Amino acid sequence: MTDLSAHLGQQVFHEHRRLLFSVAYRLLGSAADAEDVVQDAWIKWSAGDRSQVADPKAYLTRIVSNLALERLRSTRHKRETYVGPWLPEPVLTGGDASEIVTDAESVSMAMLVVLETLSPLERAVFVLKEVFGFSHAEIAEAVERSEAAVRQAAHRAREHVRARRPRFTADRSRQRQATERFFAAATGGDVNALMELLSPDVTLWTDGGGKVRQALRPVVGAATVAAWFAAIGTVTYQGVEPADMKAELVGINGGPGIVFRGPGRVIATVTFDFDADGRITAIHNVANPDKLQAVADGAAHDLGTR
Repeated sequence: MTDLSAHLGQQVFHEHRRLLFSVAYRLLGSAADAEDVVQDAWIKWSAGDRSQVADPKAYLTRIVSNLALERLRSTRHKRETYVGPWLPEPVLTGGDASEIVTDAESVSMAMLVVLETLSPLERAVFVLKEVFGFSHAEIAEAVERSEAAVRQAAHRAREHVRARRPRFTADRSRQRQATERFFAAATGGDVNALMELLSPDVTLWTDGGGKVRQALRPVVGAATVAAWFAAIGTVTYQGVEPADMKAELVGINGGPGIVFRGPGRVIATVTFDFDADGRITAIHNVANPDKLQAVADGAAHDLGTR
């Protein structure tokens, strides 16, 4: 391969790198796995014969989808035997999430949790069709299935997601306001203020992965959830004294979220689902240290779909 050809190949890959990460992350729910898949795709791309490639974007998406599917199949067992609730690995998406992520719902914790309940094939088909707008024919080629099989998988996945995705979402400014009020109430230990922000049947999901102490089952109900968060400012958490705990409002997975830090490390992230009135219906709290690396790195990801 000539130096020029290698350089052009690198340039083309770099042009599509962000999109490839966006696809892989939605397919895997893990930033670390998505990075690995993109890296593997680069190895395949740089070693392969690119002279016959008419559409690099479609070709690279195909490589990434296949690599992600393989990985999904091999990690399924790990996720089935996971200690406590399994939540996706959170990523920072910058300040004003609505500008950073054009299709924010598709990377929300709530959506990634729903996608986790699909089969690997259904998940790949749903993401490529509904989020990235690929045709059934293009997807069939990418996942190496017949077009009929892809249409069927797309239909099943759509029905499944429709039945499980959160029904209502408040507008962005309401979400931001509610998150800011929650932040103030939690860091101030104000149970009553927290209660006002929570839907009566709010559910808190905590993912410690057996590495740190967390609730192994969902915590349900406004009073219990409010008490859980109000205690954060008063008790030692994961060996960090309240005085050494810092919290900040950030963009996480396309919406407003909170990062809790101790000296030299990220301790947890918290993100929310809202009803149409801006009340919090679900809280996703990730505390498994293995899943906090992407947030600790501090780089905001552009998870746009174009």
